[in-house]
Amino acid sequence: MHLHDLTIKKFNQGLVNKEFTALEMVQQLYKFIEKEDKKINSYLSLDKEAAYLQAEAADLAIAKGKGVGPLTGVPLAIKDNILIADQPATAASKMLENYTATYDATVIRKLRNEGAVFLGKTNMDEFAMGSSTENSAFGNTKNPHDSKLVPGGSSGGSAAAVAAHLAVASLGSDTGGSIRQPADFCQVVALKPTYGAVSRYGLIAMASSLDQIGPITKNVEDAATLFQAISGHDEKDATSSEVIYGDELSNHKIEKLKKMVIGLPKEYFDKGVDKEIIKKVKKVVKDLEGLGIKFKEISLPHTKYAISCYYIIMPAEVSANLARFDGIRYSPPEGVKAKNLADLYLKNRSKGFGKEVKRRIMLGTFVLSSGYYDAYYAKAQKVRSLIKQDFDQAFKDVDVILTPVSPTKPFKFKEKTKDPLSMYMTDVLTVPANLAGLPALSMPPGFQLIGQHWREADILNIGHYYEHVQNSS
Repeated sequence: MHLHDLTIKKFNQGLVNKEFTALEMVQQLYKFIEKEDKKINSYLSLDKEAAYLQAEAADLAIAKGKGVGPLTGVPLAIKDNILIADQPATAASKMLENYTATYDATVIRKLRNEGAVFLGKTNMDEFAMGSSTENSAFGNTKNPHDSKLVPGGSSGGSAAAVAAHLAVASLGSDTGGSIRQPADFCQVVALKPTYGAVSRYGLIAMASSLDQIGPITKNVEDAATLFQAISGHDEKDATSSEVIYGDELSNHKIEKLKKMVIGLPKEYFDKGVDKEIIKKVKKVVKDLEGLGIKFKEISLPHTKYAISCYYIIMPAEVSANLARFDGIRYSPPEGVKAKNLADLYLKNRSKGFGKEVKRRIMLGTFVLSSGYYDAYYAKAQKVRSLIKQDFDQAFKDVDVILTPVSPTKPFKFKEKTKDPLSMYMTDVLTVPANLAGLPALSMPPGFQLIGQHWREADILNIGHYYEHVQNSS
């Protein structure tokens, strides 16, 4: 089976039918990575020895007749802010360049139990701060479809690895669109789960009230499979939920689909969105109408404040979360000489953090400071409540909401780096779902489906049938 054809389901079928072994496929993938990733730079580190052992364990379990689970032997790429024991965890920052994780993130532990194989850690914007993967301390990741274009961010490496067939699927993290936007730019599928559906234990925190781990895959069915495996309550994460996802994630029913109403928020189709993107999304609407789905125009009036709100709350949480990275406890930058402890902290943090990380730490510290807390942070939290209320009101009339993913097509390197505000605006359509804690599915050709809390099944169901129609046409 050619690597370009590999999905989680096809990999599983190949193992069951004994067309190949897990070890053979992992070896083949590493050869392909060695050849192709020089052009893309999607991986920051590879652990062949550990991956071979995991693949051999999967093959041995199959040989002993223990059965083949949906993720047995499946080769995955993992964003480098998700901890895997005894592997590097740099978060694409010089501050953690020499750090090795001492334990598994909960999502990794769950995937290990499923027999999955971890190929390596993928490139990203430093500490997940960025929308183009240009903020990585270890070089840019390129878009597999056009090397002149960015792959999106911050999970650019994870999306590029899947799009370039350098992994069957991957994990990323989404704080304001960081798996959906790169998946959109790289033309693959991504699911941002409901906040609390997946444990954040072992994720290097950026903004704790917004961060969520999710899958990046080649199709919707794979996204559902991977999400099912990593979701669930975790006693090590107080924000994780007791909600249990059953067969409804993969049990798609066309009858249920025809009873749904999808909302089209007028604020997401304004003059700030590229006309070609709107044209493609309207074609998606027409195709879904052909499946019997009804549509209704809705309003999310506080959407216009989402970016302003996000870029106050997120930096505030960044400034608190990144205070622990002092360049002493984890991975001290090399060559730093200091007169005293205060000077050591100053020089370590100046040398270890990149420009964008410093910008957000300073902004966050400012909005939390005495005299400005009420004027900025407290007000932003009130606006966040209004944004959530907009969604709550809309979901009284519709089941799901459909919008574009990004206001722009993939852009060229350095096109937006000189103007941070221009870069921040690329998140304008994805940020609201994070602020409200809602699940969202990103799919080609550039649309996202936003569902109600804990209703990933609804958006996966719609996405599955849309994909089916496109593949059969």
